[in-house]
Amino acid sequence: MSATITNKQHGKLVKETFPVLEMTCAACAVSVESMLKSAVGVNDAGVNFANQSAWVEYNPDTTTKTDLQNTIRSIGYDLVIDTENREEIKEASQRKNYRNIKQRTIWASILSLPIAIIGMFFMNMPGANWIMMILSAPVVVYFGKSFFISAWKQALHRKANMDTLVALSTGVAFLFSAFNTIYPDFWHRRGLHAHVYFEAASVIIAFISLGKLLEEKAKSNTSSALKKLMGLQPKTVTVMHEGGHQMEMPISAVKVGDVLLVKPGEKIPVDGLVKSGESFVDESMITGEPVAVLKKNGTKVFAGTINQRGSFQFSAEKVGGDTVLAQITKMVQEAQGSKASVQKLVDKIAGIFVPVVIGIAILTFVVWMIAGADNAFTHALLNAITVLVIACPCALGLATPTAIMVGVGKGAENNILIKDAESLELGHKVNAVVLDKTGTITEGKPAVTNLMMLDEKNSLIHQTILKAIEVQSEHPLAEAVVAYFDGTGLPPLAVEKLESITGKGIRAMYNGRQYSVGNRKLMQELGVSISTSQNTVLEELQQQAKTTVLFAENKHLIGIIAIADKIKASSKEAIQSLRRAGIEVYMLTGDNAQTAAVVAKEAGILQFKAEVMPAEKAAFIELLQKQGKVVAMVGDGINDSHALAQADVSIAMGKGSDIAMDVAKMTLITSDLNSIPKALKLSRKTVQAIRQNLFWAFIYNLIGIPLAAGVLYPVNGFLLNPMIAGAAMALSSVSVVSNSLRLKMSKL
Repeated sequence: MSATITNKQHGKLVKETFPVLEMTCAACAVSVESMLKSAVGVNDAGVNFANQSAWVEYNPDTTTKTDLQNTIRSIGYDLVIDTENREEIKEASQRKNYRNIKQRTIWASILSLPIAIIGMFFMNMPGANWIMMILSAPVVVYFGKSFFISAWKQALHRKANMDTLVALSTGVAFLFSAFNTIYPDFWHRRGLHAHVYFEAASVIIAFISLGKLLEEKAKSNTSSALKKLMGLQPKTVTVMHEGGHQMEMPISAVKVGDVLLVKPGEKIPVDGLVKSGESFVDESMITGEPVAVLKKNGTKVFAGTINQRGSFQFSAEKVGGDTVLAQITKMVQEAQGSKASVQKLVDKIAGIFVPVVIGIAILTFVVWMIAGADNAFTHALLNAITVLVIACPCALGLATPTAIMVGVGKGAENNILIKDAESLELGHKVNAVVLDKTGTITEGKPAVTNLMMLDEKNSLIHQTILKAIEVQSEHPLAEAVVAYFDGTGLPPLAVEKLESITGKGIRAMYNGRQYSVGNRKLMQELGVSISTSQNTVLEELQQQAKTTVLFAENKHLIGIIAIADKIKASSKEAIQSLRRAGIEVYMLTGDNAQTAAVVAKEAGILQFKAEVMPAEKAAFIELLQKQGKVVAMVGDGINDSHALAQADVSIAMGKGSDIAMDVAKMTLITSDLNSIPKALKLSRKTVQAIRQNLFWAFIYNLIGIPLAAGVLYPVNGFLLNPMIAGAAMALSSVSVVSNSLRLKMSKL
């Protein structure tokens, strides 16, 4: 997607979005962004690690896409400039990266298991050190090479992250252990034991690789929503030429003014205006409303909406990137990309922790060299290396992913599928929840709420005739009436001379009498009399935001059917629960104000907006965010996808559209809204577990590092035995995992 902008200082500017390959962490995104911003001809740029893309505002007269690509390639990344196959190249790269990480994780785990067993239980067996060195070498050197590459990239930009900590501790542990295995006499001559840390090096890489694998899996899902949105548009269209000649052509060849034919069941390819023919069109992807809309001469149609049983011709008004569907797709992409890539908490800690640990190790070496007596160099080297090894990132690395994994599992047990760790971490801060109406608060399907047969004596035969007529009707509301009668055991019945009156209703003959089903307008045209009391009933039903269908025999009204989208049984309880927790609840709907007011009142919602378009939903959420609110959006339709992408926490109803579920970071398998308060409570408990885990990880390091440096040596001559350090390291990891598992036992 690109746009042209005019800027006095830089001349003609083009803003374009490109996929970026080979980024492995948030710091990579910072590096790519800084390189793009410093490139010749670039006015501004931004990189999003979450969806692996970069937007660049540049002057095409002074720089080209190839120049931008070469700039990024110079620091080890790649920019996809192929216009036709950008998404395909990006997805292929992500799939390849995921396969590589998966393979590395599996092999690192397989090789680490025997190393851990030997290191814990069979250290004294002959050749134990050599076996562990042979097994751990491929884990560290090959399967863990990505950590060293990433750490080197960070070092080039004077930065440090979790990968730096992993590379530093595993690299030092392996090299030190390899030296001790090959030259054990170096320490034996000095009266010291040659300790090895092969199990620490390999297990750390296996654990952290698993975390990377889970992160990559979640990240690879971000583009599927856009792919499905694009898939709503058909690839080919039927163009009508003069004389009625039809021709099929690719959608890319359609121009404004072309007359297109849409057949029953087809998707409308572009936005336009109906010229001839009539049909009902399902526009729920745009409006969110379940009832199909009548399209006739002069009415607008939109790309991606689905034609039902009729066929019509329309004139193309907006094509390509100008259609409403293309705009929704673009807005979803921008909303996903506009979120700042949040540096992981552990990366932030590592950014401070790594330089501090290196500083302590250097200080330890210097102090021991100055103050040490016999074997000063030996003690200085041993203690400095012990500091680096004991500052193991295992507990820090496990703190977040173990709590997240248990939290995700706990969510699944409670019908909450969580795709994104960030939303699980952010959920506890939510103070505003925005709910879509149709399919979220309501059932999302029109259903008969009232059926009044006015002639009790002939009620059964009249119901049988009504069902027989509605079975053959094309009107969307007829399905609700037929569904109401399903299972009632009414016998089949054949009616004659069936005539559909588009936009008004249907009529038929049975036993020489004319029966009609439709709206008030049809009844007036047929001269059907409606009494004052019947009018009162109709007005009361309309005030309850119910659609009324009238049933007449000749000129006598014999039935009133009320149809509405029922509120779910759980909606009111869930909304009250959210409000009790101090969370503001809003309802946004594309439906009319009267219906919205009735639903809001019944559900207990004080703030709502009606007749809202998809872009307006997202704009409303953005407004709340500017007011400092952390917003959760709950929706089920394609029309909600932009708003879901904009929200801080996005929740889709499991019975909704695939696109809504792909955009959202959480999906409720059940239609029960009580799962929303549960999801937010789960977030709070998970964040508590993460904080507790980090506390234990830090306590371990705060106590262990000074002891490893020999801080107690001047007091009582105590030096930390490396074996005890290894046991303490294992204990810190066990405490973190055990604390995370406590979350599994908690109630939501």
